[in-house]
Amino acid sequence: MFREAQIKLSVVVSDIFGVSGRDMLAALVAGERNPKVPAQLARRTMRKKITVLEEAFTGYFTGHHAFLLAQMLGRVDAITADIAALDARIEQEIAPFAAAVRQIDEVPGISLVAAHAILAEIGLDMTRFPTAGHLVSWAKYAPGVKESAGKKKGKNSTGHGNPYLARILGNAAVAAARTDTFLGERYRRIARRRGAKKANVAIVI
Repeated sequence: MFREAQIKLSVVVSDIFGVSGRDMLAALVAGERNPKVPAQLARRTMRKKITVLEEAFTGYFTGHHAFLLAQMLGRVDAITADIAALDARIEQEIAPFAAAVRQIDEVPGISLVAAHAILAEIGLDMTRFPTAGHLVSWAKYAPGVKESAGKKKGKNSTGHGNPYLARILGNAAVAAARTDTFLGERYRRIARRRGAKKANVAIVI
């Protein structure tokens, strides 16, 4: 739609659904066609880009485009409201486990959202994992080696396990690599010698 109307807001504004971006888009929906008007709605540091914004709003934005944009913004708002409702429900459900969440959240690379997900996938009862190796295997971070006719196969495969937990931990390891911590330094050291995949596994286990 924006391409057809030759409106290039996303080239100038990194988050078109931020406060300034939404005000500008609302002006377009309301019928404003003077490129200088929505450009003046820029806030804070974005005001340095007013001249560029005026150029970005110079196009062929019609009433039909405004109708389509209004529908899109309505969907964005509905999804945003759904996410807020889910976040509130998660906070309600996770409240009894606040202490565990705080402990997990202290690990470099693990955000609050990741801590919630890890707790949801693993739980608090560690007796279900007889050894640390069982937990590693459940997280798909243990190599799954199969043997057939005396030959070992699939030594680089992680076998069965929880793909959601594996993804969360993998992302956490990458995030930890960017930190100035022991885990970050360890990740970078291993990555230099053996590659990012080996470093990712080393950080997780």
